[in-house]
Amino acid sequence: MTLDNATASEPREPTLTREDWLALALKTLVKDGIDRVKIQIMARKLDVARSSFYWHFGGREDLHSAMLEEWLTKNTGPILERAMRPAADVNAAVMNVFECWVDKRLFDPELDIAVRLWARRDAKVRQVVLQADLTRVKALTEMFQRYGNSPEEALIRARVLYFTQIGHFTLDDTESPETRVSHAPSYLKIFSGVEADPVACAPFMEQALKTLAASKPGRGRKKREG
Repeated sequence: MTLDNATASEPREPTLTREDWLALALKTLVKDGIDRVKIQIMARKLDVARSSFYWHFGGREDLHSAMLEEWLTKNTGPILERAMRPAADVNAAVMNVFECWVDKRLFDPELDIAVRLWARRDAKVRQVVLQADLTRVKALTEMFQRYGNSPEEALIRARVLYFTQIGHFTLDDTESPETRVSHAPSYLKIFSGVEADPVACAPFMEQALKTLAASKPGRGRKKREG
């Protein structure tokens, strides 16, 4: 066997990483829905052969599992971490969670919506989403319990906090950052049952306004029916 033949018969080193494929899959899911997350379509976008995909994934199901794992890491992990953070009082604890709602690096609302639309059509994905919701609400319930709420009251406060925000993200956001942040003290009182201290709220509100203004969220997001 010549050197050229030996070299030609060996697998070539892939030029794309697993993260490249995963990032495109998630971007496609958000923009066009799960039906467009196809190996051939993505290979064409990346300008590589289909075989490149199989360096990193065993198949489409393997990719789907990786996408869900990335969603869980990105959109559930930060909520759990902030719900467990020590805080001086219940409103400070809720403001820790609020950080996730204003910073797409901590919680990507468009990705969350895309996964939920996917879940309408796939029973396995739906189970993952339901479990994620239960996990998030459980962490918030435990947070409220640490500040003196009964188990039942803590559960309802957690549900109101979580369901309100998830519902908000499903709507096209027409509020300016200034208007949205100005409501923070009132939301705190409703969610926690404790009057918010304007002085204690000020640092969060200032940072939240900067974060929201810098993120420049897109308007008129394309809606997809599941």
